[in-house]
Amino acid sequence: MPSAKQLRKRPAKSSRIGLRATPEQEAVLRHAADACHKSLTEFVTDNACEPAEQALLDQQLFMVSREKYQQFVELLDRSPEFNTGLTDLFSRPSPWN
Repeated sequence: MPSAKQLRKRPAKSSRIGLRATPEQEAVLRHAADACHKSLTEFVTDNACEPAEQALLDQQLFMVSREKYQQFVELLDRSPEFNTGLTDLFSRPSPWN
């Protein structure tokens, strides 16, 4: 009879990531993986992906107070000011053209 682990469907893994660790770090990771009933690969990727996703979200999602958000909206709603530097920049040809 297949184990619960074997019954779980997992996407095929085709990418390889190498990393270096001290023997002590490896021992801790292996011990933690065993305690969680996961392979070392599963344990490391599971515990690396969540902070990685959070780091990416932190670059895209900004949490601000209601007051700061209101100030931001007011800045967006202002009429644009004439900017000679931008006018000059956009009058020149693009370096890739």
